[in-house]
Order: sequence, then structure tokens, then C-alpha cells
Amino acid sequence: MNAFFFDWQSQKVHMVHSFLNGCHMPAAPLEWSDLRVFLAIARAGSLGGAGRRLGQSQPTMGRRLRALEKAVGAILFQRSASGLSLTDEGEVMLRHAEIMEVEALALAREFFGRDGSLQGALRLTCSDWFGRIMLAPVVAEFAQLNPAVVVELLTDARVYSLARREADLVIRIASFDEPEVIARRLVTIKYGVYAKAGTFQPAAGDGAGCPMIVMDTAYDAMPDVAWMTRTFPNAHISARSNSRDVQAQLCALGVGIAVLPVPLGEVTAGIERVDLDTEPPSRDNWLGFHRDLGRLPRLRAFVDLLVERLSSR
Repeated sequence: MNAFFFDWQSQKVHMVHSFLNGCHMPAAPLEWSDLRVFLAIARAGSLGGAGRRLGQSQPTMGRRLRALEKAVGAILFQRSASGLSLTDEGEVMLRHAEIMEVEALALAREFFGRDGSLQGALRLTCSDWFGRIMLAPVVAEFAQLNPAVVVELLTDARVYSLARREADLVIRIASFDEPEVIARRLVTIKYGVYAKAGTFQPAAGDGAGCPMIVMDTAYDAMPDVAWMTRTFPNAHISARSNSRDVQAQLCALGVGIAVLPVPLGEVTAGIERVDLDTEPPSRDNWLGFHRDLGRLPRLRAFVDLLVERLSSR
């Protein structure tokens, strides 16, 4: 399979090479790995950002870019104080490199999905608190049952692409609308208002004098933020964070009240749930994976275990 895969890549590179020769650029061998570097730079807009995506240093990325530009005989990026932007030649390269990427990833997914063994790697991504509280116990059990499978759990805020094989399984609070993704509702999480034990004493029912911990401004449209604003219109914001784990710790330190997922609030020391007439809206959590991986035994085994364990909570 590997030989076929790389032969296929070489044919794709030859197609781009022929195109470039048609543009009267110097004949030079192109490597797929160099085009991956080019795509990472084009998407990140900087050498440093591209290097973080590929796990390479900034000098290495710069060296690879210079080598690629020398190979094609054209400047692919315009350098400025705000970063790197594509030149006209770079735009041409981008169109063809993205086509190559789509085909390469589709082929890799198809062969990856035919692997019938319960061994290899499985990359999952979700939010920080969900990974720590909801997924970690399932990952631990799965690891005991399937020691030949290495589960990689990513909990940063980045949106990982299933189509690009940046993740095999994504769990998030937004449903999936991509046609190539198989998705299902995984679990509905209840939310509650929490405060440091013994401290929730607003001067009035409208929240006057009450500090609040909320999501950062990028997430102001989330339902719990709107609910907090309606429920406590005269409260003031004391802190913001895009991390529920951080919000829970700030709450325990007395910074203010916070809307937290109940599973997180229940295990956070030093806080208590506030009894109110109304409750914050619950949130559905969805799981999704690329349809090409639907036959992968280790993915199916993990999804089956995850659904079984979370449905019993």
C-alpha cells in the first residue's frame, strides 16, 4: 500500500510539475512534503503558525519555503509586517496543491478505513472539561480492553478538520452539516449556576452586586451567556474565559458565579450549585467522524463503548 500511495503522489506531483513547466518555470522536482509546507503557510499566514501546525521550527519552514520557491522559479508569498500573503503564482500553486491534498487524504482515509485490526492510532478532539471528566474514563477503559490502540485526546479550542484527517473523531456542542460526516447526538449535558460555597448572596433577585464569570467575547452568543444576562441583568462581569475548567476554578476562588456543566460542577471542590427558579439551558453534544472511516474497527469499537458509557450517566 505504501508503495502505491507514494507512486500516486509522485504522479500528482508530476502533474503540477507539468503545469509549472507550461508556465515556463524552471524544471525541478517537487516533493509532496514541500507542498504540505506550502499549504500550511498559506493557511496560517506565517512561518511560525505553519510550523506549529506541522510540528516544525520556524527556520525549518523558512528553509523549506525558499527551496520550494527556488524549485518552481517563482516567489509564492509576499512578505509584509502583517505576515505572508499569496502572490499570483502562489494562488496558482494553491489551487493545484489543494486538489492534490483532497485526493491524497481521500485515498489515505479509504485505505485506513479498511484496516481490520484493533491496533494503531485514534485521534479524538473535544473541549477541555469534556475530555477530562467525560472522555478520560472511557479512554482508560478502552485502553485496557485494546492495548494495541493508542488514543490521542486533543482538548484545545482549535477546530480540527475530519476531511483533512486532523482528527478521526470530533465531539462538539454544534451539530455537523458536512455531507461527508457521519454524526449523531451523543449526550445532553445539563448546566447549573455555581458559586463558591456559602458566598452567593446577591443584594437583589436581579443580581445587583453579584459578580459573574462568563465566556470570552468570542462566545457571547452562547445560550448560557444570554441566559445569565436575562436572569441577572444588574450583575457585573468579573472575569471571562473560553475554558469551562478555568471558569470552575475561578468560581472556587470566589471570583464570581458561573454557569457550568453539571458534571464539571459536581467534581469541582469548593463550589456549590445555586438553587434558582429557572435553570440554564442544556446543551446537546454531538460526535462526528468521516464516512470513509465508518468501517474502521477501532473507531467503531470506541464509539460503541463511548455511547454505552455516556448513555448510562
